[in-house]
Amino acid sequence: MTPAGATVQRSDGRRNAVKIAVESLETPALTKAQLADLLFEQIGLNKRESKDMIDAFFDLITTSLVDGTDVKISSFGNFQIRVKAPRPGRNPRTGESIPIKARRVVTFHASHKLKEQIQG
Repeated sequence: MTPAGATVQRSDGRRNAVKIAVESLETPALTKAQLADLLFEQIGLNKRESKDMIDAFFDLITTSLVDGTDVKISSFGNFQIRVKAPRPGRNPRTGESIPIKARRVVTFHASHKLKEQIQG
C-alpha cells in the first residue's frame, strides 16, 4: 500500500488499487461526501453504494467507541475513550468557580507510520 492509496476489493471480487488525490480538494477539510465521491470515481461503485460504505464505516467506529471499545486502524492510528474526572473550573469572564462534571472524551493517537508520512 502506498501512502495515498489502498487496495480495495469490489463486490464482484476484483481488486482495484486506489490512488486518492487529496491535493485537488477545494476545501481544507476532507468531508464524508468527498470520500464517497472518491469511491465513486476511483473504484466504480455507484454513488449510493459509496455513500452507504462511508456511512457504515463511520457508524462502526462510532458504535465501537460508544460501547467503550478502542478502535485501532493499522498504519493510521488509535481512537480511545478516556474518562475525565470531575474538577473545579472557573468562568474566565467573571472568575466564578464552576464545577466541571466527569465526562468521556475521544482521543486519537497517530501511528508511527502516519507520523513519518506527515513529516516527509
